[in-house]
Amino acid sequence: MTRMSVLLPTILWTIVLAGCVTSGTHQQTVDDLEKARKASAQTDASFEGFKKQAAAQISALEEDKSRLGNAVLAAQSTANQSRAALETSESALAGERTARRQLDAKLNRLTSDHQMLDQLAAELRRERDLLQTKNGDLQRRFDTSQQELASARKGLTDADARIGSLDRDKEKMVAALSDSQNQTKDLASKLDAEHRLVTALQADKQRLMSGTTTAQDEIAKLQKRAGELETQATRAADLDKRVAEQQQELGELRQASADRESLAAKVTSLTDELEKTKQRVTTLTGDMAALGDVAAKTKQERDRLDTDVKKQQVLLQEQQERLKAESLEKARLAQERADKEAEIQRLTRTREDLDRALQSEISKGDIRIKQVRDRLTINMVDRVLFDSGQAQVEPAGLKVLKQVSDVLKKVTDKQIRIEGHTDNVPIGPRIKERFPTNWELSTARATSVVRYLIEEGGVDRSSLSAVGYSDTKPVLSNETEDGRQANRRIEIVLYPKDLSDITSQIAP
Repeated sequence: MTRMSVLLPTILWTIVLAGCVTSGTHQQTVDDLEKARKASAQTDASFEGFKKQAAAQISALEEDKSRLGNAVLAAQSTANQSRAALETSESALAGERTARRQLDAKLNRLTSDHQMLDQLAAELRRERDLLQTKNGDLQRRFDTSQQELASARKGLTDADARIGSLDRDKEKMVAALSDSQNQTKDLASKLDAEHRLVTALQADKQRLMSGTTTAQDEIAKLQKRAGELETQATRAADLDKRVAEQQQELGELRQASADRESLAAKVTSLTDELEKTKQRVTTLTGDMAALGDVAAKTKQERDRLDTDVKKQQVLLQEQQERLKAESLEKARLAQERADKEAEIQRLTRTREDLDRALQSEISKGDIRIKQVRDRLTINMVDRVLFDSGQAQVEPAGLKVLKQVSDVLKKVTDKQIRIEGHTDNVPIGPRIKERFPTNWELSTARATSVVRYLIEEGGVDRSSLSAVGYSDTKPVLSNETEDGRQANRRIEIVLYPKDLSDITSQIAP
């Protein structure tokens, strides 16, 4: 029940209690009552319209609240997902770092093993080179020994031939010597007999100094025979000397044969040593081949590990870049959220300033201010600014716009759009020439407000825009007068600029 509905019975009871009145006073009272009834009806209608607007605003606020709740839940879900992804990424990064450290340790071990294998291979190569050098020396010594052995064998063959010849000569000489010795013995016997005979003859000579010619001839024969015996004795001495020389040469040949056997034993020893050296070289060559295979496998493993390490480094770098990007994105979102909250706080202060500046009009219901997060709407019914059918702001409206502009010119982080709205009643013939349709009227009114805000209010022109919507965006039904009155309005809408522009503008 409205206030007038309560006052009307009170007035009637006051009149009744007051007693009789004059007819003129009665008529005036009736007229006052009629006016009060009409005012009450109008107030009821306005109250109903206000209730509908309030219900619409409450519904819009509920929708905004639901939308904001969904947005907050989505943002929280996104943040939780980002946090979970970040934790997963950090866990994966820790695992990859551990795997990388393990790979580095394994690579270091393989590198150390490879270096040891390289050192061992170098030592084996040096030993192989030394063995090859020794083998070459042994081979040359063996070849020299073979040549010496061949020469010794040839010398031994010649010596054997000479020994055979000497043996045959020796046998002949021994036989001759035996004959000579026998002859010498015979001659010695004969010589002794002749000496005895000569001695006897000499003794006889003394007796027979004057012997006969026959005796002298016999003596001459005996002396000749003695000379021959002496010659044979000389020949026997020469034969003894030759036999001694032959025996000495035979000893030398026997020593040469003994040296040949020693040389053959030495050659056999060198041959065995050469075979052992060849076997050692063969073994070392096999070891070198095995080490080469191990080194090749080690190199392949190291190359594989290098490839794995490079892949892990690439993955780690990608993970780090992804984490860095996520961190930057998280920081950017946090900064945007902080900027948005700061923007909302600034807008809230702007709304509070407008509430204080327009308190009278707000209390009358001519102006309504609504804030939804980062958007602020100032809704002015047309009678506040314009006369019916006019696009020029009336003096009372200029005062309101002055109060609005004093607040708006301090706003630097918002775009300000002036919207003109009308009801669906066609333009009357009186102003049809100036405004053929509601489109022209709504646009002209919006433009008039923009022009005042720029020229008189000092609001930044780059932040302003004007648009006419005619009757396309009603807030209430156009079926009632109250609805049409609510639809004839000017809305000043503050909405965000690009966040990067806002940040650059508000940065200290």
